Amino acid sequence: MPSSSTFVGVVFGGASREHDVSIKSATTVIGALKRGINATRYKVTSIYIDLKGRWWPDEIARKALKKGCALNEKELPLIETTSGFQGFPEGSEFIEIWYPVLHGPNGEDGTIQGLFQLIGKPFVGSGVLASAMGMDKLAMKAAFSSAGLPQVPYIPANVSELIKESSRTKLIKKLEAQIGYPCFVKPANLGSSFGISKALNQEALLKGLNLAAELDQRIVIEKSVIAKELECAVLGTQELKASPVGEIRFDADWYDYKTKYAHNSSQTLIPAPVPDKVKTRVQKLTLQACNAITAKGMARVDFFYKEETDDLWINEINTLPGFTDQSMYPMLWEATGVTLEQLVAKLVETARE
Repeated sequence: MPSSSTFVGVVFGGASREHDVSIKSATTVIGALKRGINATRYKVTSIYIDLKGRWWPDEIARKALKKGCALNEKELPLIETTSGFQGFPEGSEFIEIWYPVLHGPNGEDGTIQGLFQLIGKPFVGSGVLASAMGMDKLAMKAAFSSAGLPQVPYIPANVSELIKESSRTKLIKKLEAQIGYPCFVKPANLGSSFGISKALNQEALLKGLNLAAELDQRIVIEKSVIAKELECAVLGTQELKASPVGEIRFDADWYDYKTKYAHNSSQTLIPAPVPDKVKTRVQKLTLQACNAITAKGMARVDFFYKEETDDLWINEINTLPGFTDQSMYPMLWEATGVTLEQLVAKLVETARE
């Protein structure tokens, strides 16, 4: 290995429902780190976290990348450890910069960021606070509210409110009076639209609440709005830069998991066909949203824009956006002339800062 090369460790997978999405993103990132001039800049090793949270070295990680989805127990070496982090795999001691490509809980939520901080190693992306707040929709919304950022009406709920019939009835009445139908029901701590449902009536609302309750103790219920879905990316540490604004269009009723990751089910428009003043507002609010939760390195902020009233609302922030071949984050930067190889290199360099 040339002395000028930087040893980068890409960690992916994770004990999360977004495990397979993480593998797809990692395939893209690792490929870009090994292509062109990056091949001389970086020495890349991959670390795989299985569905039980166990960490595996590069040899096993390559199997997961080749398979494109989670490895099962028969595909992993026999070990006594049943679950959880038990230490870094062999070869990790040489890693100079960690590059987490993890989506969802146990990776995107500040847990692994805290681990890297404890061992004193630089890593790509936001720190513990921003990662945790960006993953938790209720904490994120509270921070946005405190910063005066526009959001659609929402109400928080807890699983405990669904246990007794009296409290469940009280919650339903509150939601119907203050949010109404249609509305979206979301678990507070999942991404990629997992566990999210759209409710058009009371029966669907109860079903959605029960589904979300299976995935998280805390639930978000949001008012549904008919609007364009706009997205903007950020890059940098000392000085965050906002990308052009893109729009996602899709034929489905809403942008669910299947629509996000199935080919030919959605259309990306960059730049978004909206007035320049709207793009400027989106970029300004994007930077404000990042500042509200102290996000840095990279993030993607999603918006709803209603043309008829010129209303613009922040939907959410994603501090570890997807890097699949359909992901908006790399597409937005590509529109500025930044290739995928240049983008991952820039992200590694943000970790140095």
